[in-house]
Amino acid sequence: MARIGYARVSTIDQNLDRQLEQLKDTEKIFKEAASGANKERPQLKTLLDFIREGDIVVVTELERLGRNNKDLTFIMNYIQEKGATLEVLNLPTLRGIEDDNLRRLLNNLILEIYKYQAQAERERIKERQAQGIALAKAQGKYTGRKALFTEDDERLKHAFDLYLSGYSDKDVASMTGINERTFRRYRTKYGISR
Repeated sequence: MARIGYARVSTIDQNLDRQLEQLKDTEKIFKEAASGANKERPQLKTLLDFIREGDIVVVTELERLGRNNKDLTFIMNYIQEKGATLEVLNLPTLRGIEDDNLRRLLNNLILEIYKYQAQAERERIKERQAQGIALAKAQGKYTGRKALFTEDDERLKHAFDLYLSGYSDKDVASMTGINERTFRRYRTKYGISR
């Protein structure tokens, strides 16, 4: 049985130190900078592959695992299916309850409430972001995010060549390091099709 930590921030500009301090009593910590809205996170996947029966996955807050109710449910069920348990440090502890069934029931109820809260917060963030963008556009201050690639970008040209030679979007993404959705968006933008 091992206590295994998972720490996540949304961007590389953010700092993991607070979470790492709270997870210092774990034997191993998986850490990454990736959006909680995306379930496809390399370190999360590695953590889920790593855990064994009896292990305890420790996170400082439930939102570190994700902000989407469906994804959180999938991740939590996966942890449970592997015979591991989840410990969320900012949730109330139920150690004083001797009846295992009651403790499990209360723990699951608390986690469901927090999953709902995490998703609601994610939706509020998106709503505030959309409002800010709309306001900036109305004031003529918003020009959108700078494009990652121009049409004559060598890396993008190489990705298009790979695609046109028969590779799938997924293959091109793994070979070039360009995100698969981003590549599809640029293919559409520049009319690249087979």
